[in-house]
Amino acid sequence: MIAGRLVRLVMTLLAVSFLCFMMTNLLPGDAINALIPIEAQQDREYVERVREEWGLNDPMLVRYGRWLGDAVQGDLGRSMVTGRPVMDEITPRLPITGELMAVTVVLALLIAVPLGVLSAYKEESKLDQSLSGAAQVGLSIPAFVLGLILIFVFAVKLRWLPATGWTRISDSVTGNMRTVALPAISLAVADTAVYMRVVRSDMIATLQENYILAARAKGLKDRFILFRHGLRPSSLTLVTLIGLNLAGMIAGTIVIERLFAIPGLGWRLFGAIFQRDYMMVQGITVLIAAFYVFVNAVVDFLYMAIDPRIRRRT
Repeated sequence: MIAGRLVRLVMTLLAVSFLCFMMTNLLPGDAINALIPIEAQQDREYVERVREEWGLNDPMLVRYGRWLGDAVQGDLGRSMVTGRPVMDEITPRLPITGELMAVTVVLALLIAVPLGVLSAYKEESKLDQSLSGAAQVGLSIPAFVLGLILIFVFAVKLRWLPATGWTRISDSVTGNMRTVALPAISLAVADTAVYMRVVRSDMIATLQENYILAARAKGLKDRFILFRHGLRPSSLTLVTLIGLNLAGMIAGTIVIERLFAIPGLGWRLFGAIFQRDYMMVQGITVLIAAFYVFVNAVVDFLYMAIDPRIRRRT
C-alpha cells in the first residue's frame, strides 16, 4: 500500500518536473539574454560559444535528461544571472519562507479551531452569525490589500512593527517575531476564515451523531465532548485543506514577500522570472512541486492516523 503510493508520488514528481522544464523553455525570449549583456550579443561567435557551453543548442529532451540526471543527485544547475549553483541560492531562503508559512498556519489554526467549534456549538445564535460574518469579511480581503492596511496602521501610524525587512531568529528572537508578525497575519486572515467555516460545518454534522448523544446522556461536560469526541472525526476535511493550503501557500508568499521585502523563496522566484533566469525558475518550481507532493503524501498518512476506519480499509 505505502510502496504503491510512493511509486505514484515519484511518477507525479517526474511528470511535474518535465512539464515545468518544457513550459519554462517555451517562455518568450531567448535564454542567452540572461547570460550575456546586450552589447555582447552582436558577437555571433561569442554567442554560439556561450550557447554551446550551456547546452542551449541541444534538443529539449536531451537538456531535460541531463538536468534530471543532475537533479536526482541534488544539483539543480547554475543560475544564468549570477552563475552560482541554484541550490546555493535557494538554501538560505528556505528557512525564511518555511518559517513564514509555519507561523501563518499555526496562527490560523489557533484562532480558527476554537472559533469553529464554538460557532457549531452555538449554531444559529447571534454569536454564530457574527463569527460567520467576520469570516466572510476575512475571505473578501486579498492578502496584499490587508498587508498594505497593516503596514499603514501598525508601521506608519503606530510605529509598533517594521514595514519591511527580515530578522533571522538566530540573530534575534524578538526581532524575528516583529518582522514575521505583519506578513503572517496578512496570509493567515483568509486561511482562518476558511478553516473556521470548515470546522463549523463538519462539527455541526458530528454533533448529530448517536455517540455524541450518548456521551451527553452520560453527563459528560460539553467541553470534553466537543474537543475529545467531536473535533477528531470532524478534522478530516480540515487536514485536507491544510495540506492543500500549505502546498499552495507559496503563491501567496511570492506577493507578500515582495510587499514586505522579505528575502525568501518567493522573492527569488519573482526576480528570476523577470530576469529570465530559466534555471532558477525551473529549480524553484520543481522544489515547490516536490513539496506539494510530499505534503499530499503526509495528508494521506494523517487520514489513517485520525480515522481508524481508513486504516482498516487500507
